Amino acid sequence: MQTLLGCSYFHPQIFPLPSFSLNHCSNHGKTYLQWKTNSYNNLTAIRASSSTSIDSLEEEDHGNRGERVTDVAAKGSGTSARGRRLLKLREEKHRREQQRLHDYPSWAKVLEDACKNDLELRAVLGDSIGNPELMRKKVEERVRKKGRDLQKSKTGSVLAFKVSFRDFNPLDSYIWVELFGSPSDRDVDLFGSVIQAWYVMGRLGAFNSSNLQLANSSMEYNPLYDADKGLKVMPSSFHDISNVEFQDNWGRFWVDLGTSDVFAIDVLLNCLTVLSSEYLGIQQVVFGGRKMGDWEEGMTSSEDGYKFFEI
Repeated sequence: MQTLLGCSYFHPQIFPLPSFSLNHCSNHGKTYLQWKTNSYNNLTAIRASSSTSIDSLEEEDHGNRGERVTDVAAKGSGTSARGRRLLKLREEKHRREQQRLHDYPSWAKVLEDACKNDLELRAVLGDSIGNPELMRKKVEERVRKKGRDLQKSKTGSVLAFKVSFRDFNPLDSYIWVELFGSPSDRDVDLFGSVIQAWYVMGRLGAFNSSNLQLANSSMEYNPLYDADKGLKVMPSSFHDISNVEFQDNWGRFWVDLGTSDVFAIDVLLNCLTVLSSEYLGIQQVVFGGRKMGDWEEGMTSSEDGYKFFEI
């Protein structure tokens, strides 16, 4: 018994000692040492608990070994911590891009595709492409500015036209105009009427810088105009102008400004600026030059796209 109690299996620091009791046997008159039932149950529970703890420790140790193996494999694959972070950032960026494409309105996609071939629409949207909310505001602003004119079959251009001079002689030169597209009969009549009005004003001596009495006067007070002085000024007037001709999207007319001052050109450009922005889109205006674009001398057939306005 002493040997049994002294073994490590019943070490008092690990397992509590079982309780014993002395019982007397009535048959033989001998006394026997017996364990109490509750002590035996305690011992059984202790052994079961010890077995469970050992299993848990083995599973935890196995899990730690698995994690260590995974870390070693990751390091062995050549991926650093920085590389893994960059990979995570790329995946997040790809996820956001997919979400943006999924949530991108179809109407915004249509406008974005149309901008590739429409310079005017691209100018309207500006840097708002890619931002549906800003694109919507740009279009609404354009509609507010144009108003009912937006319903017309042809409108002006928001782009400013280019102006250039090629050996321009005010007494003998062509003035060329390039439109965004071939003009309709209505467009030709509108443009020709503007040039005709400009010519009539020049013919009547409107462009005379020698008599600009009110140009620098203030209108806050009643200004004075000297009619006698205006009558004595040397007159200046246009000498001649040709009909307005169009071949496809190019138009031209010949001018002889005569004694009119050069600021007549400023007046013309001011008129064409509003005409282009509100009614008829103009790409460029060229003063001088003998041939522009695909212009063919002598091609006067309407079947070939020739149109004209008689001044």
